[in-house]
Amino acid sequence: MGSGMGERIATLRYRRSLTQEELAECAEISVDVVRKLEQGRRKTARLTTINAIARALDTEPSYLLGQPGTYEIHDGSEDESPSVLALRQAISPVADLLGGEPDPEDPPSIHELQESLRSTEVIRREGRMAEIGVLLPPLIQDARAVVHSSTGSEKAAANSVLALAYQVASVTLTGLGKEDAAFTAMERSMLAVQGCDDPGLETMAASTLSYVLTKQGRLADAERVAMTRAAAIEPGFNSTPQELALWGILLLRAATAAVRQKKHAQVLDLLRMAKGAAETMDQDLLLHATPFGPTNTGVARVNFLVEMEHSDDAVRAARSVRHLTSLPPTWRARFHVDRALAFNDMEKDSQAVGALLTAEEDAPEWMRYHSTSRRLVEELRGRAARRDAPVNALADRLGLLR
Repeated sequence: MGSGMGERIATLRYRRSLTQEELAECAEISVDVVRKLEQGRRKTARLTTINAIARALDTEPSYLLGQPGTYEIHDGSEDESPSVLALRQAISPVADLLGGEPDPEDPPSIHELQESLRSTEVIRREGRMAEIGVLLPPLIQDARAVVHSSTGSEKAAANSVLALAYQVASVTLTGLGKEDAAFTAMERSMLAVQGCDDPGLETMAASTLSYVLTKQGRLADAERVAMTRAAAIEPGFNSTPQELALWGILLLRAATAAVRQKKHAQVLDLLRMAKGAAETMDQDLLLHATPFGPTNTGVARVNFLVEMEHSDDAVRAARSVRHLTSLPPTWRARFHVDRALAFNDMEKDSQAVGALLTAEEDAPEWMRYHSTSRRLVEELRGRAARRDAPVNALADRLGLLR
């Protein structure tokens, strides 16, 4: 099995007994795109295209993307290194099936639990993946212990922490291409939501589930989840900024699924409604590490224009986005990656590399796990004329093999 996206596409195509022309027809894309990907002449493709190829080959988009499958060890100590296995064990403990020894330690207080969650959310916003992997399993275990040992308002508060911890685990696992475990984490999160007293957490759960389904390539399901919840919480004249933000987050999730189904008119309609909500708020809010407001709707517009292959418009729109510092580092980095994709389409390699270097400044560790960034750097490195070109050093920092 080849290690690149083109090799994976070709291998699955052979297994399905499809010609390049037949795959292109099934995916409703140009056969030239299939050829260039398989020949390695293109390392990147729109997520719209990747989703279409994945559907045609009956696989998950993350498989084609070749996302990193585990965490890296930064200090050489295996004892302290996080792992996907630890997260799997935390969200699906075998003790639930077989029973187990009682925990000899007393569970933490609600205050300690909430402080741990806040610390984890800060780390998540900054994209410090390895630290997330270290902190999440014990946080989930502690929250479960408090849920089991408490009653009343304390139990509801513990369920709130548990629901959010599961959502962070789900997003983390999805980023590593482990959507099966991510879906399990979301099932656990939605059960915990039923035991808490914060209706906003149900909305955040729907948003996260829509994200996971999108990454699985289940685009219609992702759109349906987001739109069903959005309809249930549609704001009115007296809605608070937080209520508008929750609604807007769902609209952008639905638009992300819609753009990858090439439903461009619907995308623009959803973006218009989200922008209206953001302008009514007149501020940027951060709800459990997810931003919404005028800045993020501007960033989302750039992303959708890139997905629709309107690269010139995307670059122009990016110039009008203000107050980027209101966004978490990982969201800023993703914005700069979108700019890089647009510049790459326009064959402006130096500007594309510059945008990627800016993204790296914002979230260096996140970049190492972000498959689109890695593929784009690999493609730009292949065209670099000089051995000392900045993109070569960037590729080395991302751990890309020569």
